[in-house]
Amino acid sequence: MTHPSATQRLENKWDVNLAAPMSESEKLLYRSNLLGSDKRITNYGGGNTSAKVIETDPLTGEPAEVLWVKGSGGDVGSIKMDGFATLYMDKLNALRGVYRGAEYEDEMVAFLPHCTFNLNPRAASIDTPLHAYVPAKHVDHMHPDAIIAIAAAKDSKKLTQEIFGDRIGWLPWKRPGYELGLWLSDFCEKNPDAKGVVLESHGLFTWADDAQDCYELTLEIIQTAMDWFAEQTAGKHAFGGAIHHSLTYAARRATAARLMPVLRGMVSDQQHMVGHFEDSDAVLEFVNAKDMTRLASMGTSCPDHFLRTKICPLVVDFDPANPDVEATLAGLSDAVAAYRQGYQVYYERCKRADSPPMRDPNAVVYLVSGVGMITFAKDKATARISGEFYVNAINVMRGADAVSEYQGLPEQEAFDIEYWLLEEAKLQRMPAPKALAGRVALVTGGAGGIGSATAERYLREGACVMLADIDDAALAQTAAKLSARYSTDVVRTINMDVTDEAAVIACYTETAAEFGGIDILVSNAGIASSAPVEDTTLALWNKNMAILSTGYFLVSREAFKVFKVQDMGGSVVFVASKNGLAASPNASAYCTAKASEIHLARCLALEGAEMGVRVNVVNPDAVLQGSKIWEGEWLDQRAGTYGTDKSGLEAMYRDRSMLKRSVLPQDIAEAAYFLASDLSSKSTGNIINVDAGNVQAFTR
Repeated sequence: MTHPSATQRLENKWDVNLAAPMSESEKLLYRSNLLGSDKRITNYGGGNTSAKVIETDPLTGEPAEVLWVKGSGGDVGSIKMDGFATLYMDKLNALRGVYRGAEYEDEMVAFLPHCTFNLNPRAASIDTPLHAYVPAKHVDHMHPDAIIAIAAAKDSKKLTQEIFGDRIGWLPWKRPGYELGLWLSDFCEKNPDAKGVVLESHGLFTWADDAQDCYELTLEIIQTAMDWFAEQTAGKHAFGGAIHHSLTYAARRATAARLMPVLRGMVSDQQHMVGHFEDSDAVLEFVNAKDMTRLASMGTSCPDHFLRTKICPLVVDFDPANPDVEATLAGLSDAVAAYRQGYQVYYERCKRADSPPMRDPNAVVYLVSGVGMITFAKDKATARISGEFYVNAINVMRGADAVSEYQGLPEQEAFDIEYWLLEEAKLQRMPAPKALAGRVALVTGGAGGIGSATAERYLREGACVMLADIDDAALAQTAAKLSARYSTDVVRTINMDVTDEAAVIACYTETAAEFGGIDILVSNAGIASSAPVEDTTLALWNKNMAILSTGYFLVSREAFKVFKVQDMGGSVVFVASKNGLAASPNASAYCTAKASEIHLARCLALEGAEMGVRVNVVNPDAVLQGSKIWEGEWLDQRAGTYGTDKSGLEAMYRDRSMLKRSVLPQDIAEAAYFLASDLSSKSTGNIINVDAGNVQAFTR
């Protein structure tokens, strides 16, 4: 985790000069982003903020009080103005007259659109009534670990009073919704001097009539809780003290890389999952502790934590003092099956007549003593965020158990949140996953024209990509461009020489530790050489064979090892060349090595078929744009072979093709996407020529 140290004080980042010219709604945005910038204040997507603002009614031209409140599914740290729902306060107050009681509170969500101001399409969240019915102009609802540690303690009401006195009240657990909004309204009416309230097993509400005052109050209350915990826990051993020691950093990652592909195969039966590995100090302290198993079995407390991390984690049987990874791997199948069975029993025990069907019964969080935490989700960002939420839960358990007794949500309450019909409706509204969602691709030669174009095509369809290349500067530049477009979650890089066996193995270890495994290999690393056979040195011949034949063998062999342990199929795409099928003058070493690639692909297609691994080839020709192999000597040599200059070479290649068209990196990427996707799920051992037409390269 990258959270600031718990001993570092919260920083008041409010800039009076910057905020002075802002409107009230702009100050709300400013406050929200400041609060969301520190994960000790609230987790990703957690909490919400609001402001009651006087706006001009577009119909009457008269002033109207409007509630601006974070919309459903947003994140306060990254929210923009269009992320807020806007609702007429008079209409929200009118909802009290149609409320039929707690048994019917969910139906109130359908009334919220009737309160919309100015046709704002942003959906209001379930917490809207909690903000609306607090009489203050500005309201913050945050999920700070220090406050939830109080809220999740067995005697949380007593602790709240001890720490805050009458400034901050306390309300017992109640699922978020309209009824809780009325509870909060009643509390404010009876306690007009209170500045906020702790919600049991949930979080913190604070309020003020000024945006800056509200922000500073929120910080003050959280800092007070943090200081109190620091004083109460000084010198104490968390979680009963350590009973295990952590492996070294390298050993932790290597162990995770062994476990993750196996786990990934087991949990991807309904959809491809992506993994995330976390071995921060907070995680290691927890997984090495005496009380880890007891606390983990109790589940999380805050609803946001629970929805992201499931009823409880799976504790993997691993002894770091005797690190027998093979024994752990042998026991994983039974452990995963036992977790699924336990989840099935939990579902059957708690389901109601109208509960949605049981969802994926696999664990989200996997705890490994001495190693760290592994999480799996449908995409990398969700897997990472789930891990962050469980670190929040660890922090909560540390605090609550140190000063009282930690308690998770009661099982039935936890189930009712997980299978809440409103939550199910939200899930049903989510867009369909992209074609490569949950897939992980390794692209060798990933910093070149074809490699980077292929990576971008995969990223556009929802895949995660590991870019491998020997050019660090080009790798960094390519990764920066792709990360800016598709997020840092889904792009990783590694320096890898495909002819170096140890480097290739290390690349797969790193890919497994970063993403959980691999689904797609694009073997694209290459060179090009041109020389008459009598001028072809042994060194030049061997270099072509090492990179274009041996290199393709090494990366494929290691991919097959991962495919086998995952047991979920896979796809290998070789980027070969037209010259693998059609001879070319003054390029015997290059053409022969490319022919070797193609035949290797045929052999691998035979071996991979029984485990659902498809192996296919794309044969480009004359892709000059963005290609590093067309730089320098090779370009001079080919221009000399065909009696033209550099500027005329692309035109020459275009004009000699049957279709008279230039071949671009994006054209190769499109073929590589087709061969990796389910569109070609019944194709293996095939060759697609992307050469604008060359009769000598026809496969038949």
